[in-house]
Amino acid sequence: MLHDKNNERLEELIAPTYGSEYTSKILPKYKMAETNMPARDAYRMVHDELMLDGNSRQNLATFCTTFVEPEVQQLMTDCVDKNMIDKDEYPQTAEIENRCVHILADLWNSPDAETTLGCSTTGSSEAAMLGGMALKWKWREKMKAAGKPTDKPNMICGPVQICWHKFARYWDIELREIPMEGDRLIMTAEEVIKRCDENTIGVVPTLGVTFTGQYEPVKEVSDALDKFQEETGIDIPIHVDGASGAFIAPFIQADLEWDFRLPRVKSINASGHKFGLAPLGVGWALWRSKDDLPEDLIFNVNYLGGNMPTFALNFSRPGGEIVAQYYNFIRLGKTGYREVHTSCQEIAKYLADEISKMEPFEIIYNGEGGILAMCWKFKDGQKYNFTLYDFADRLRSRGWLVPAYSMPAHREDLVIQRILVRHGMSMDLADLLLEDMRRALEHFDVHPVQVPLSEEEAGGFKH
Repeated sequence: MLHDKNNERLEELIAPTYGSEYTSKILPKYKMAETNMPARDAYRMVHDELMLDGNSRQNLATFCTTFVEPEVQQLMTDCVDKNMIDKDEYPQTAEIENRCVHILADLWNSPDAETTLGCSTTGSSEAAMLGGMALKWKWREKMKAAGKPTDKPNMICGPVQICWHKFARYWDIELREIPMEGDRLIMTAEEVIKRCDENTIGVVPTLGVTFTGQYEPVKEVSDALDKFQEETGIDIPIHVDGASGAFIAPFIQADLEWDFRLPRVKSINASGHKFGLAPLGVGWALWRSKDDLPEDLIFNVNYLGGNMPTFALNFSRPGGEIVAQYYNFIRLGKTGYREVHTSCQEIAKYLADEISKMEPFEIIYNGEGGILAMCWKFKDGQKYNFTLYDFADRLRSRGWLVPAYSMPAHREDLVIQRILVRHGMSMDLADLLLEDMRRALEHFDVHPVQVPLSEEEAGGFKH
């Protein structure tokens, strides 16, 4: 017969999950418990809390991948214990990262894809900051060589998301952000040139503006900077923030010139975990040539048995996302990426067409010529008995997260809603969303909102 201690252990193992002593108590929330508990019960308690999150597949606000194949999940599990920075210990993970860099260099038309420099990051924000740092360092070298002051650098961009505001503040750079004006919601070449001078470290067009999904005109900006250099002698480089579009344009907009085909484009950042279809946690930064990445930004570290170069803001990082990115490259190839993105674009256009038939709405961007998204606003001059925030709140009751938000500087009066169409969205799911949108409009016809929600009251989505 088992002694008491073993009996207690046996009872603990065979007790029903929701009959155990652990699940019958409220867990401590902000202090560590004094005692341990079985792995089964700990998992179940945490798993149950996660049920209160939104369904990621219905989150139409996020750019990030929410659908992955079982093989990707298995590869992530295979790599959960690997720190990709330990290149001496995990040389094959390092080799896979290197392959991804050269695959992207080829995809983005590098003049010499075999020698292109680049690295993985935790996302496109870190990659963007690395690109911006290289611009500043190169500009400072040039100004010092000319005997000119280096205390007032500036950078020019269109309406951007928060990472570029962080970069400008952290690295003490004047951000000359081109504000939206009237119907112009993105950067134009004319507006760029108005802001250029010898202290401009670079121009940053975005291939897929966060707010609307439209591409900014990289080729037009490059041509305008060529002319500006002819007239003034000032040579200003371009860094392309390709967070989303860099993984879309090569497959479904192949004729669009935005990448290293333009000699003025010196670096590109992109987010593998967005339309690169990798799981969350991987971005990429690439430079046109070795000369475009200042050597004093690269650290050679003698660590864990090997001498290795590193250029990143983060050091220790998991290797699984990099391996999953490579899996996608070999699993899908150009044909697979083209098929996925073409399908998403068709769904975006279908949604735009159907939503345009709904009386209150006017389409701003229909998914064609930019990233795989679409957005709309209320028709001008019309009054309705609800706001877009109310509409978003009503859709949330069915699980759909369709953000409503006001635009940035100079167009704060404009409120829009946006849908990202990502891998995993089917035409059937899109049709179910449209049915819920029509039901929401019918609800407001019968139950007008007495006190419409404001952006602050709506909460939830913020850029």
